[in-house]
Amino acid sequence: VLENQELQGSIKPQKVEFHSLNFNTTLQWQPGGAGEAREVLYFVQYKVYGQSTWQNKDECWGIPSHACDLTHETSDIQEPYYGRVRAALAGVYSSWSLSCRFTPWRETMIGPPMVTVVHSNKSVAVKLQAPRSPYKRKRGRKIPMTNYYDLLYQVFIINNLLDEQHRVLVYEGKDKVIKIQDLRPGVSYCIVAKTYVPMLDRSSSYSSRQCTVL
Repeated sequence: VLENQELQGSIKPQKVEFHSLNFNTTLQWQPGGAGEAREVLYFVQYKVYGQSTWQNKDECWGIPSHACDLTHETSDIQEPYYGRVRAALAGVYSSWSLSCRFTPWRETMIGPPMVTVVHSNKSVAVKLQAPRSPYKRKRGRKIPMTNYYDLLYQVFIINNLLDEQHRVLVYEGKDKVIKIQDLRPGVSYCIVAKTYVPMLDRSSSYSSRQCTVL
């Protein structure tokens, strides 16, 4: 019995956390001390805050990996959710490890916009496209994150002559196409952008660089 109790404690999953980007949501955890053993399997359940019964996530029932996709199960983005995980090894089950409360709308990270750059003689047109959620409209197109949040775009220009790290904010707002004018010909410029949610005071990471020489 003691051996079993020790095993239960040593395989119990650690740091059970929700990770979410644009509402693509996974529950992730770290193995317990003995959890490095190949044979450990994990079992995942979830529920909406306030519900009494836990739901099994069938695709994550007896899995060897340390992550479980709960995008579909957390699609009511204003609801708070919990996840929990337990481990089994050689017929011995650990107790459950519980996540913190997770509310998708409040806690998902929003990705940067897609950026396309078109240049003419002394100006650059920047086209911005909001990141998309995994949820689909009736016709099958993924719903953009602008449907869920009041998003602003922040556009930065990098003049490669001056300094790679020196990003100058040239625009903040909702326009999907912006024009940056009075640039110097023959100079290489790079554009990066972020999404910003004023209500949550949260910015995305930078988009990948789009560079052009005028």
